[in-house]
Amino acid sequence: MSSEREASPTGETSSLPFGKPGKGNMEVFDATDLGLGSSIEKNIGGLDILCSGFNICNSWAGLAATLVLGITQGGPVTVLYGLIVILIALGCSAATLAELSSVYPTSGGQYHWTSILAPQSVNRVLSYFCGAVNIFGWLSICAGVTIQPGQFIEAIVVFFNPDFQPQKWHFFLIYQAVNILILIYNIFLLRKMPWIHDVGYFVNNSGWSSDAIVFLTGLANPNFMYAGIDGAIHLAEECSNAVTAVPLALLSTVVIGFVTAFAFSISMLYSLVDLEAVLTTATEVPIYEIWYQATRSPAAATVFLCGLLCISVFALNGCIQTTSRLTWSYARDNALLGSKYIGEIHPVHKVPVWALVADSAVIFIIGCIYLGSDTAFHAFIGTGLLLQQLSFATPAMLLLYHRRSTRYLAKGRRVRLGLFGWFANIVTVCFAIIITVFYCFPTELPATGSSMNYAVAVLGCMALFSTINWFLHAGKAYQGPRLPEGL
Repeated sequence: MSSEREASPTGETSSLPFGKPGKGNMEVFDATDLGLGSSIEKNIGGLDILCSGFNICNSWAGLAATLVLGITQGGPVTVLYGLIVILIALGCSAATLAELSSVYPTSGGQYHWTSILAPQSVNRVLSYFCGAVNIFGWLSICAGVTIQPGQFIEAIVVFFNPDFQPQKWHFFLIYQAVNILILIYNIFLLRKMPWIHDVGYFVNNSGWSSDAIVFLTGLANPNFMYAGIDGAIHLAEECSNAVTAVPLALLSTVVIGFVTAFAFSISMLYSLVDLEAVLTTATEVPIYEIWYQATRSPAAATVFLCGLLCISVFALNGCIQTTSRLTWSYARDNALLGSKYIGEIHPVHKVPVWALVADSAVIFIIGCIYLGSDTAFHAFIGTGLLLQQLSFATPAMLLLYHRRSTRYLAKGRRVRLGLFGWFANIVTVCFAIIITVFYCFPTELPATGSSMNYAVAVLGCMALFSTINWFLHAGKAYQGPRLPEGL
């Protein structure tokens, strides 16, 4: 790399062979410094990326949409104490990600950091599969959010017309309509409307004899309040001050998310009058029944659900935007078949159009799975949280491997965890191990064809597709970023 570099997109210049100087002689690596080309505009400010990060998670909404998991898997204890457990676990994960993003602010995030931190003999393979895990996790989260508007709409219809029987194709059509509308928005309107992100007792009926297992399997509900928490990372190359704004967005999302979700869960549990009615509601949206019990007004409960419907659309928009940037980054590194097109930024719309189309196509296919088997569909979206945590744990594990060396974590970085960094990295790795085991357990015993957890089978299919892509293309073409020689 030349010792002199041209002005960066933000107008900064540097005579250093790599990086930009910061406080304490910190070296900040951008995409160009790490051997990555970047032609995407930096038009996201600090407040915008914070709003984007929170809109993607929308902690209380994620909790509300999946509340039935917590109620059936341990009841109020899982919901309330689970929130605290998840705060600690995902708080440590967010701190780990914030520290790394303050040094390496790239859209690739976890898989780029894995490439940098891994020993050279395995960095290509390890970072490639970390990227695949991250993308599959985001696609799973996107599919899970895309189905929600249809569920909420059908719930309203059933609530006022109890004899109505929703059909799978009803959900399918709404799912695909939402998918296409969000795709169109992200291609043609996103750059014209950047402000859109700113608007925006122990019960154990599962059959498991151990309450501990019930609690651990039920953590999926509070875990959903931080689904997609790494969203801000994958927008880093569009952020004008990524080394400060991205870590702030990560940590702020954790705090704001917990406060809103905890307050929401307390109010909902105190409003719960008839648990059996919630578990057996014909609407298949338990929070709707809880709101009805709380307000004793069909109109008020419906207004609340309509609000949740709108929020789910905002969240989906953020999820699709983030997933496309991650897919684009992965293709920019030549890790995918069709990388030549998927890794391009459209010259007019200034967004990765083909990455958006590719992601939308995958989400469309996942929706087709729902027509054949809603069990298979829910198994797919159920892997999202597990894959997300695995992508967090990989660079955390490598930081521990290097004993958090200042070769990889510059002394003057904006986010310095100090001794807490060891704890945060260890918790991030341990939590990934725990949920890899327990999120693959069936939710109830005895397990039947409809209640069995097919997460392992889904993960196997994902691994198969990733392996095929590796042998057909990535094994020869993919090269992850590395630190400049001599550093």
